[in-house]
Amino acid sequence: MSLEEVRARIKTRVWKAVAQSKLDVSALDQATMESLIDLVADAAMAEADQQISKSVALSTTAATDDEALLDDNKEDILWEGRPFLSLVLHYTITDERIRITEGFLGKARENVELIRIQDIDYKQSLSERMLKLGDINIRSHDPSNPAIQLKNIKDPDAVYEILRRAVLAARKRHNFTYREEM
Repeated sequence: MSLEEVRARIKTRVWKAVAQSKLDVSALDQATMESLIDLVADAAMAEADQQISKSVALSTTAATDDEALLDDNKEDILWEGRPFLSLVLHYTITDERIRITEGFLGKARENVELIRIQDIDYKQSLSERMLKLGDINIRSHDPSNPAIQLKNIKDPDAVYEILRRAVLAARKRHNFTYREEM
């Protein structure tokens, strides 16, 4: 189920709850009522996501000093997170690769080496901008999965920057250059 579908279902429940509660909302115009319902739906989605984060015990952590982390020889975690309202998907960005773990009881892992990444970008819909979410699209030379999308990431601009800097540092560390043909 997509975020828009979840949001629509929450809004429907809120409208039903207002109708069943027999509250007198006649003093509110339709636009104000719509805005109120939208705020309640967004707050409900944010609270549900926060509770999922606590129950799964996965928190988003960003590296504060990227350059210091990239200097040593061990693999350091630069960012960890999961899609908004997801229990089964987890993303980890290290200074060597992107690791995507999927599954609740059983696990499937996909790894993409940073030096194989060709291009990174991100996009946000209007509702995602309101919730500070977005999708990060990655194109790589990885034979198993050349196009990856990190879906519904919190603060996609910051994660994009972490990933971009990590890719550049990995290329520099491995003396890798990428040449485009015109």
